[in-house]
Amino acid sequence: MFESVRNGMSAAGLAGVTWRKSRHSGQLGNCVETAALDSGDVAMRNSRHPSGPALIFTRDEMTAFLAGAKDGEFDDLAC
Repeated sequence: MFESVRNGMSAAGLAGVTWRKSRHSGQLGNCVETAALDSGDVAMRNSRHPSGPALIFTRDEMTAFLAGAKDGEFDDLAC
């Protein structure tokens, strides 16, 4: 069993941003949501915990992650 891990900032502290999720998200709320921030960074949160933690990534970090996902670098992590 994993210990509780705290990371990121409170998503509640990001009031006024527009959160969006992929059209591939399931109906059970198993979704990752992203929001563009005024700083140019990207916030990411779990839709089941909208007031929970949000991870903040630079545009370069998000670009690298998305490129890896598109190339299948993380396919071994899928269920």
